[in-house]
Amino acid sequence: MRPSKEIGTLLDIMATLRTPGSGCPWDIGQTFATIAPYTIEEAYEVADAIARNDLDDLREELGDLLLQVVFHARMAEEQGSFEFGDIVEAISAKMIRRHPHVFGERAGKLTAEEVKTAWHRIKAEEKIERAKHNPTAANGDSSLLSSVKHGQPALARALALQAKASTVGFDWNDPRAVLAKIREEADEIEAALDQHDQTQLASEVGDLLFAVVNLARHSAADPELALRQTNAKFERRFAYIERTLVARGSSLAESSLEEMDSLWNEAKRHEHAAS
Repeated sequence: MRPSKEIGTLLDIMATLRTPGSGCPWDIGQTFATIAPYTIEEAYEVADAIARNDLDDLREELGDLLLQVVFHARMAEEQGSFEFGDIVEAISAKMIRRHPHVFGERAGKLTAEEVKTAWHRIKAEEKIERAKHNPTAANGDSSLLSSVKHGQPALARALALQAKASTVGFDWNDPRAVLAKIREEADEIEAALDQHDQTQLASEVGDLLFAVVNLARHSAADPELALRQTNAKFERRFAYIERTLVARGSSLAESSLEEMDSLWNEAKRHEHAAS
């Protein structure tokens, strides 16, 4: 089988990998549940390539993400549920339906405000239609927060939940009030530590993270971006520790926490001086 730009080739590759007896044992053993974490991971890899403005890497990562779609589609086809073409048809129909100002009779004739109104109306109509086919799921849609997607990463969903609740005034007006809440949550974590209660500790740590996301929102800071930047800063400073130790003829395993912490502070001073 040769590589090709045709999507059919990729579909055939996946079908071959999933063929019992002659395919790949690992691929054959996968399910929707086991593949889902990889799907999320690949989406993050795409976002990372974009953040680094690495278009060569972006091409590769988009391919990896497309493979995830093909993988899920193949498993669904094996169960007789749907196939890749159904996915393409469904999203095509949705895009045409949600853009009457481009594909409909009034193409090019709607104002920006009319486009926004139409978008919300169409989504509401879609929601009603889904409820007809799945009334059980629709019963849980009465909450203000029901429109916040469950499949989002926890950090993004916390931000979305808070933003949605704020639309009806359930919110603080002062970032300092949020900071006070963070201190309160930290005190509750300390109490859980004193009680050696691991279950309560995990719950309180979750409360603290939720409060920190709220502070980021009130500070007009994207918590995901802020954490990504901090991750990069941590990697950069830790790499400084490693390089310095190697230059001294030492290693991480041979160093004490005090020595590594001293080098960490040294890295901070160098960064501050450079900036």
